Amino acid sequence: MSEQNNQPEQEVEAQENLDQVAEELQGSEELSAEAEIAVLHAELEAAKQTIEDQKDSVVRAAAEVENIRRRTAQDVEKAHKFALEKFANELLPVLDNLERAIEFADKENDAIKSVIEGVEMTAKSFVDAVAKFGVEVVSPQGETFNPEFHQAMSIQPSADVEPNTVIAVMQKGYLLNGRLLRPAMVMVSKAAE
Repeated sequence: MSEQNNQPEQEVEAQENLDQVAEELQGSEELSAEAEIAVLHAELEAAKQTIEDQKDSVVRAAAEVENIRRRTAQDVEKAHKFALEKFANELLPVLDNLERAIEFADKENDAIKSVIEGVEMTAKSFVDAVAKFGVEVVSPQGETFNPEFHQAMSIQPSADVEPNTVIAVMQKGYLLNGRLLRPAMVMVSKAAE
């Protein structure tokens, strides 16, 4: 910013030098060739300084325009990527309810077997449909606990698995294009005592 403020000062200074040389030379009626060259040289230097200052301004303006264009493109990309975030969050409880219906249904009862199959197919098509828009399921059963994607609801001693392993998933988590929509609620193991 201070360089831009100095540019007009330099132009004014060059013009003053030019005016001073011209005044000194106006005293004589006839300008010698050397004096004329000095005036032209001063004018040339002033023009060169003006050109350099304008080049610098143009380069800075072009860089600023490029920065604005890049930031705008990033903002538009993020808006497209995450525009469905609120909508997806509203759909997650529906998917949870479908999964609970399947989990707690009496699978031995032949009278409702076809209904259970229909609910399973609906849940699967629901997951496939939201996956097309970047929604991924986080179901970390048997994986190492990751606080970025999992929320520990309880810790249980276990000799069967390594400490800090997810031993039960109480509620699946979801990602939208890599961003966490909802963490998976899990039970984590600790060393048996």
